[in-house]
Amino acid sequence: MDRDKLLVGVIGAGTIGQVMHLPYLRELDEFFEVRALCDASPKAVGTCASRFGIAKAFTDWRDLMEQQLDAVLVLTSGSHAPIAVAAARSGKHVFVEKPMCFSVAEGTEMLRAAEQADVTLMVGYPKRYNPAYRRAAEAVQQLNDLRFVRLTTMESPFEPYIAHYPLVRGDDISPAQLAEWGADSDRRLRAAVGDVSGLALKTYHLVLLDSMVHEFNLLRGILGEPTELKYASVRDTTVNVIFDFNGVECSVMWVDLPGIARYEMEVCFYDPRERVRLAFPSPFLRSAPALVDVETGVEGTSKSSVAREVTSYEEAFKLELLEFHGAIVARREPHTPGLDGLRDVALCENVIASATLGKAVAKPTDLSSKDLR
Repeated sequence: MDRDKLLVGVIGAGTIGQVMHLPYLRELDEFFEVRALCDASPKAVGTCASRFGIAKAFTDWRDLMEQQLDAVLVLTSGSHAPIAVAAARSGKHVFVEKPMCFSVAEGTEMLRAAEQADVTLMVGYPKRYNPAYRRAAEAVQQLNDLRFVRLTTMESPFEPYIAHYPLVRGDDISPAQLAEWGADSDRRLRAAVGDVSGLALKTYHLVLLDSMVHEFNLLRGILGEPTELKYASVRDTTVNVIFDFNGVECSVMWVDLPGIARYEMEVCFYDPRERVRLAFPSPFLRSAPALVDVETGVEGTSKSSVAREVTSYEEAFKLELLEFHGAIVARREPHTPGLDGLRDVALCENVIASATLGKAVAKPTDLSSKDLR
């Protein structure tokens, strides 16, 4: 490729596409030109193509693949594996929203297709591109005696966070099509976790893959790979997981709190002399800053102080698009490559296995036994 401006196609014109990706792709017109848009809803794809000035609109992603494009963004619900594999095999670079797929087996196929075609495969993890995340990671690396890590996510309804956006709903898809997609997802999910309870299957799909992959990826980005998944508990409204990261215990709690629209996710790193707290607002609020608190004190006294930093108002979704562009143009690996996303899927599979069997899992992100070539 002898130019820096990428010709891209976007597959999926749902909420995250309309709120984040399509507006920022238009802002970043120095780096991207959206040539084609696809969504199964004629209403959604037609309205969004007109709104964002996209010349070609399709309701079947296979038709979009026939276009001359440098890259494809896969923003659909369901598993991204079939579209991502087809895109890679057609020579297109691929950006997939999280989760990258529904199983390690699917992700392995995606990695193999991207490697064989020599194209970039990147997974969308906006928290990893938030400037506050980078600042917190630097602060944690400077701790002398990290003893404990606690991550808590208070989940709340997201509709109040998107009501002010001019969204078009794809409510013109037939019930038969929705049922077909649901059956396909169920088959793929059960292939990942086996014959587990309905609660475990629902948690794997709608909590672990849909939400907690963000938390797991954030922790792994700072702490490295967990040496052990010590405990996992799955209930109707909570998921509780305890990890060991090379001798540092880490507690991860996800709680569903639908009564109040106040999403909050925070991760705290505890050292005897210094504490670091990173807190994220709802991901649907554009340019809302994450906060970094660094607490220090004087040993043997009651003196302590907290410095709160607003690192930046830059939008993480925009920064991850720039990372995708930079990785392709410079022919380098992105910060969140396909292999990184695959390890998160493996971790989600092992959380369900641990909760179901009541056993710890050593090296829960280890893929050494998988054939990734």
